[in-house]
Amino acid sequence: MQITWFGHSAFRLDFAGNAVLIDPFFTGNPAFVSDKAAAIKGVSQIVLTHGHADHVGDALDIAKTNGATVTTNYDLGMWLVSKGLEKFNPMNMGGTTDLGAFTVTLVRADHSSGEIVDGTPIYLGNPCGAIIKAKGEPTVYHMGDTDIFSDMALISEIHQPKVAMVPIGDRFTMGASTAAMAIKRFFKLDVVIPCHYGSFPFIDANAEKFVAEMKGHATKVLLPEKGKPVTV
Repeated sequence: MQITWFGHSAFRLDFAGNAVLIDPFFTGNPAFVSDKAAAIKGVSQIVLTHGHADHVGDALDIAKTNGATVTTNYDLGMWLVSKGLEKFNPMNMGGTTDLGAFTVTLVRADHSSGEIVDGTPIYLGNPCGAIIKAKGEPTVYHMGDTDIFSDMALISEIHQPKVAMVPIGDRFTMGASTAAMAIKRFFKLDVVIPCHYGSFPFIDANAEKFVAEMKGHATKVLLPEKGKPVTV
């Protein structure tokens, strides 16, 4: 599997001829330095963790351009349908859907989820993490935006992820120390990729503190160069 980080929490997974985008926040993302046309080339599936604009990002535009299916919670998905989304795979926490080449399971995340319309917040379903499983590939867990919670132990036991994207930027999610505690206490990962940092000025600018907190642990901390695929 190849994983490409586009800054903030946006990722692309490529495996066995499939291309999946997770939280494709490109337009307006200060950390996005890639070519959008190249980033979305061949993408037929989009997975969204929650309804904040820095995660929904360009999902609707990409879905229209590529004819891609969006997999997310029912409330967010129906809001996107009202905006013109044609292919929606509805889910909610605890459920799993089979998309042929892979499955998606939505799991708990401790955060919020919504959009501001005419100055008024609207609810867009509960925030989630996403578990992606494909035959012959490492199980991937994108945590979305979240705090630490003890039921991460159950997520680990049930799904046994080997690769995880963990938010570390603080203020809106876990900070470096808490994120490292979550990884060390609850998971047996091969690789962890920190995210949700280095984009906006009010969250952490880099992953140095997380790397320091993880020093000496068996899990490899991977810091991909933005827009450059890495193999896991």
